[in-house]
Amino acid sequence: MGKVALIGLEFHGRHGVFAEETRLGARFVVDVEMEFVFANIPDRVTETVDYSAVYASVQDEVAVRRYYLIEVLANTIAERLMHEQPRLERLNVRVHKPHAPLPGVFRDVYAEVSRERISRERPSNAGDPTP
Repeated sequence: MGKVALIGLEFHGRHGVFAEETRLGARFVVDVEMEFVFANIPDRVTETVDYSAVYASVQDEVAVRRYYLIEVLANTIAERLMHEQPRLERLNVRVHKPHAPLPGVFRDVYAEVSRERISRERPSNAGDPTP
């Protein structure tokens, strides 16, 4: 198993519950960490995770679509990538909203979600009597 990460993807998005957030928008930063099997893959992009397609999917969710909650945005990105990239085994998505409308000083606000592909193989029944 290996890991590839796209860190610090920045987009202008219009997510939030306040009218100003959806009207003016703000900067959002997304980190995507992807785990998949590296062993024995040929040196062809068609045999691995397509990072440019991952980038395009994240960009579509952040810069084109709109969400009230960054939690929903992070979850939607994770679900979409697990669906679109069948080689992914594990995935972690973090959506940062560094300019969230909070009344005090803070460094960052983010929502993070992880996904793991459930094995498609049925467990072996070796040793079980046949019904």
